[in-house]
Amino acid sequence: MKPFLFLLAVTAFAQRVPWTTSRLIGSPDPTPPYRLTRAFPQVTFKEPVFIAQDPLSDRLFVAEYGGRILSFLPNDPSGKKDLFLELGRGISAFSFHPKYSENGYVFVFSHADLKAGARKGQMSQIYRFKLDPAGNPPRLDPASQTLIIDWPSGGHNGGEAIIGPDGYLYVSTGDGTSGSDVNNSGQNLTDLHAVMMRLDVDRPDPGRNYGIPKDNPFINTPNARPEIWAYGYRNPWRFSFDPVTGQPWVGDVGQDIWEMIEISSKGSNHGWSVREGSHPFHPNAAKGPTPFTNPIVEHHHTECRSITGGYVYQGNKFPELKGVYIYGDYEYGKMWGLRYDNKKKKVTWHKEFLDSNVKISSFGVGRDGSFYALDYGTGEIFQLERRPPDAPRPAFPRKLSQTGLFEKVKSHQIAAGVIPYDINAPFWSDGAHKERFIAMPPKTQITFDEKPDQAWQFDDGAVTVKSFSLDMEEGNAATRKYIETRVVVKQENHWVGYSYVWNDDQSDATLVAANGLDKTFRIKEATGATRKQSWHYPSRNECMFCHSRAAGFVLGLNTGQMNRADQLQKLSASGLFNKPLPTTKLPAYPDPFDPKADINERAKTYLQVNCAMCHVDDGGGNSPMILGYRTPLAKAKLVGVEPTHETLGLADAKLVNPGVPASSVLLRRITKRGEYQMPPTSTNRVDTAGAKLIEDWILQLPKNAN
Repeated sequence: MKPFLFLLAVTAFAQRVPWTTSRLIGSPDPTPPYRLTRAFPQVTFKEPVFIAQDPLSDRLFVAEYGGRILSFLPNDPSGKKDLFLELGRGISAFSFHPKYSENGYVFVFSHADLKAGARKGQMSQIYRFKLDPAGNPPRLDPASQTLIIDWPSGGHNGGEAIIGPDGYLYVSTGDGTSGSDVNNSGQNLTDLHAVMMRLDVDRPDPGRNYGIPKDNPFINTPNARPEIWAYGYRNPWRFSFDPVTGQPWVGDVGQDIWEMIEISSKGSNHGWSVREGSHPFHPNAAKGPTPFTNPIVEHHHTECRSITGGYVYQGNKFPELKGVYIYGDYEYGKMWGLRYDNKKKKVTWHKEFLDSNVKISSFGVGRDGSFYALDYGTGEIFQLERRPPDAPRPAFPRKLSQTGLFEKVKSHQIAAGVIPYDINAPFWSDGAHKERFIAMPPKTQITFDEKPDQAWQFDDGAVTVKSFSLDMEEGNAATRKYIETRVVVKQENHWVGYSYVWNDDQSDATLVAANGLDKTFRIKEATGATRKQSWHYPSRNECMFCHSRAAGFVLGLNTGQMNRADQLQKLSASGLFNKPLPTTKLPAYPDPFDPKADINERAKTYLQVNCAMCHVDDGGGNSPMILGYRTPLAKAKLVGVEPTHETLGLADAKLVNPGVPASSVLLRRITKRGEYQMPPTSTNRVDTAGAKLIEDWILQLPKNAN
């Protein structure tokens, strides 16, 4: 750390000089035209996954993932919830028979018996229940439970069961695995995974509770399940029928880097797992008997991580959205609308119109035109609203000098109250030097967590800052120039990232456009040769690809990284934490390149810092490996495990082949740039020191490490 920064740090830590100069308010981008606001604040649910309105009344019904369906009256201020069904198994969705007023039938999609624990032997099941005629409030008669169909579950199970406009029951299913279609079900018509079934539940065949429609597409295909109507899905999470065309719109959750919106049709093949959307996944795997159908829309994981299908809107509350298919994303809380010309077979309009912090598990439509969204995390119901005009706000800073973070940008002198910090194990950034700061408005605090890899939580208004610089002559600090400053801002409980590109005379930096930027610098190497170094300034979406919900949105601000010298004690003494530090010894990451430290701990730290933002639960990484620092190696699904994707031409390929670096895909990906590189973004140069660390670690692993 520079001497003047150290002095500033001591002062700021000692008495917490308030940061009062923030200008990072609002957004440089156009305000989204819609927002989600809390509906029915009198009720909350536990892990809600589906919502629908009672065909016979104003009641709303909500399914909880754990196995209950509850109903409530929207205008009842008491928040009273009435039990509609206690299934005793997990529920993904339910639907009313079109003749519900006559027959009282409700179909329930159950993905597993959650009480059974292990998935082995588990079954996904579709049940039909009948309304109890004596129920008041309404409830389903448990004695009427009828199993329509079942098939093995085991991971991504879908799904939904809805009577279509032709009177048949359509059931969507996932590939039934925890990842990568390890059972090769996507293109396999001999099982009921990764398909949409079409069943005649009103005219069952002898010996079962459904019939096979005579025009199902694979009824005469040898060994194919005759129930199948379409196939090649990974995890169709929510589908609905277009009220005009009658076709089902499907939100298909991807795995590697793509999320898909698909329109299904008789016999359509949506490609999984030969493809993910329109992109290769297992390109050499066997293909199904019908050609691939491309998605209507694909979203890269930089903007969408877990798609939630929606509805073609036909209500009067938002006439401007009539005919628009509205859908969203579970991880990022975004929503989009699109118009599709069914005759020309193309999208004519597509727009993101909402950004929220809601974990959208499902949507619902009310008869009054309301459009609802469920928050799986908080258990709340939200509704779509037009965003009212914002109160006048200062223009978002287009120059770094306007942010309020620096007293003097040219000399990189930070403003009063901005706190420098350092970490134990930096992320690889193509050899750039980095300076880091926290900026917290007055009275805001940090929620401290003592676990080494658990991100701290920040109050609204918090800003994290990182400035990058490169030596224009390798090893000569006198030639060092700032090239980028990144800021990540928390507003309205939502993190957003921005980048500023420094100008050539180092007097200021300019806000990078929303879609990012690439520049090339000429670096004089120690040998005297000159190389061209590409530098990527991330788009707004790319910022949050790494600063993801799974990673806690902030990177490097955790106890394992920040516990160095007396840094934590000074932060605590300044009142920045919301509670005193524990008196016990706190964990700290080792320097990954300190040869005196344990190599296993160094390797775990390196993987945590450079890989675990994706390769953790719900992180979006396309491999089952879990690389969090606290994950024991035996449970990391890493050592001795065969890759689920490319072997990259390696013989006896394993993710990590103990003792054999040359057969370890993890190492090969670290040493590649371009296709198949790791990390997949933010770097154009190989981290040779990091690669050597991982190579040495693999070499010393015992052959029985797996």
